[in-house]
Amino acid sequence: MEQAIIKMKGFGSGEAGHGADTRASITEMQRKALEEHFGFDQPFYMRYWTWLVDDRLGMQMASYKFPNKTTWQVIKERFKVSLIFGITGFVLSYLICVPLGILKALRHNQVFDLFSSLVVFIGYAIPAFAFGMVLKMLFCGTVEWAWDIFPVSGFYSANFADLSSWSKAKDIFMHMFLPVLCYMIGNFAILTLLMKNSLLEQISKDYIRTILAKGGSFTRAIWVHALRNALIPIATGFGSILTVMFAGSVVIEKVFEIPGMGWLSLEAIVGRDYPVFMGILSLTALLGLLGNILSDFLYVIIDPRITFREN
Repeated sequence: MEQAIIKMKGFGSGEAGHGADTRASITEMQRKALEEHFGFDQPFYMRYWTWLVDDRLGMQMASYKFPNKTTWQVIKERFKVSLIFGITGFVLSYLICVPLGILKALRHNQVFDLFSSLVVFIGYAIPAFAFGMVLKMLFCGTVEWAWDIFPVSGFYSANFADLSSWSKAKDIFMHMFLPVLCYMIGNFAILTLLMKNSLLEQISKDYIRTILAKGGSFTRAIWVHALRNALIPIATGFGSILTVMFAGSVVIEKVFEIPGMGWLSLEAIVGRDYPVFMGILSLTALLGLLGNILSDFLYVIIDPRITFREN
């Protein structure tokens, strides 16, 4: 409502210093009209019921910043970008970190394990925004002595609509390569070491010694028995695939100017567009709950000892 009052006086949304004078110059009739328009004249429980049921978790509410669009219409515009960004980073993180963790466990305390740990921890220690700025400087032609390989910002080029299907895929790949790399760098250490330590724990257990004592091969003991049990802690993160469209970092999206959900949530907070922010928050919470249920089902698939049936 404060933003609407400021706009009524013609100051614009960026000058908060006129807030007190603006509120003083608004008549009581105008204030009551605004409160009725935004529903602030109703009791809390009625407003909550309207938001939950009538507006369908706020998705049908009009955006304060874009009055001609609903919350869902605003979110939908950024949905595709964050979906591609999140799924790509999620899949690549598991495809690289899980095999790397397995290889580190099989070569524990060897040269490869020590060298890869050094690289992983260095990458983990670098802040994502700083890493992104360095990548832009080295590979986006922002300085004269560096390479100009990848685009500086955005999700696709200005002539994207005129490109062929293969050229469109290549264009998106070139725009997303550096941001996805920044997103993955933070997950490398946690996911890789979790996989390594989980597999090492399983290798040291008695059932692996029993398999080897009965003449079973080490390869079968690792890949058939130990690996399956070692994937149980890793399966905890599988359910987050339902929230990957919100997984993009706000800082990374800001550095590379990617119009995703993270940047939208920041804009909604700064611009006090509460319907959009609450819509993002409720949608993220709902998908997070569904993701936890998905993880529970994956536990059953990986470990037959886990069951939902009564004993």
